[in-house]
Amino acid sequence: MTQAQVSQRGIQLSEAALRQVKRLQDSQGADLCLRVGVRQGGCSGMSYMMDFEDASKITPQDEMFDYDGFKIVCDRKSLLYLYGLMLDYSDAMIGGGFQFTNPNANQTCGCGKSFGV
Repeated sequence: MTQAQVSQRGIQLSEAALRQVKRLQDSQGADLCLRVGVRQGGCSGMSYMMDFEDASKITPQDEMFDYDGFKIVCDRKSLLYLYGLMLDYSDAMIGGGFQFTNPNANQTCGCGKSFGV
């Protein structure tokens, strides 16, 4: 995957994050997509949400991004807040896990799981 391909997507996924979500998907034992979105709440006003979902639940109101056969789905309302988001993953013992870098956020909480616009 080239940088040009990545920058054309509304939600970007690092190679480390792609490896991790594929690993988690394999452990689920089903062909699932990753739904990414936002909801009200959290320290800064809005929280990120992320979960696996059966592909049959994708609706015409969703935007879908394909990464070598792995699908990320986001509803259009959430995408207004997430467009350009970079989802990364680190396996560091302190501060590891999924990390969200959101160019639309003007504030983030210390844990990095919520943001404000």
